[in-house]
Amino acid sequence: MEHELWFTKLLNGYLAGLANAILALFHLHAANPERPWRDFISMQILVALIIIVLFALLRGRLTVERPGNFQQSFEVLYEFVAGQGEEIVGHGSHRYLAFFGTLFIFILFANLLGIIPGFGSPTQYIPGPVPFGCALASFLYYNIEGVRAQGVGKYLAHFAGPVWWLAWLMVPIEIVSHSARVMSLTIRLFANMFAGEMVTMIFIGLVPIAIPAIFMGLHVFVSLLQAYIFMLLVMVYVQGAVAHEH
Repeated sequence: MEHELWFTKLLNGYLAGLANAILALFHLHAANPERPWRDFISMQILVALIIIVLFALLRGRLTVERPGNFQQSFEVLYEFVAGQGEEIVGHGSHRYLAFFGTLFIFILFANLLGIIPGFGSPTQYIPGPVPFGCALASFLYYNIEGVRAQGVGKYLAHFAGPVWWLAWLMVPIEIVSHSARVMSLTIRLFANMFAGEMVTMIFIGLVPIAIPAIFMGLHVFVSLLQAYIFMLLVMVYVQGAVAHEH
């Protein structure tokens, strides 16, 4: 049985009935109905709450005349994501900016949460349900946007390849290739965050002073890098789905 984090204990202590009711709507049952909340669920809920509160505070402080450091930090983040979208997706990337930005910020905050004592990164829990959820959402998103931009017929024609007489070979290959993207995104994010968490915890146990700080810094770098790579790959997938020159 996994060690419960304090926030998970709080949810199990006061909202176990709510979790069981939600599961019952889908005809599911928790392995332990008295403690249905799991750490990866509680941590991603906490990440969502942090982001909501953070942006609520940001919204109340927005100003053109005297932007503070708080606002400027997020303006830099916005410009960075928008610039990457423009560079990869091209003209019209602003249509997808909300998804790209939300994905990057959620994964970044989820990755960084594990650095704080008493918390855990929801992206590093076995078997990786949070990374899988992000990957599945991205898979559905770029396919939906591809159909919206191209139309059903033209978008599906991409799977047939450049010449019609190779369609019998290309269609299965393309289906497998696109489906594998979900697994690839999931494993890349989960494996890197899990490895980073384990290395940090091992060195904290062996040398509790000074040395773990180096690996915590490395963990921050990996958190940023993995959030960026995940967003970048999704941008590439969106670009391939909506591009008309194919």
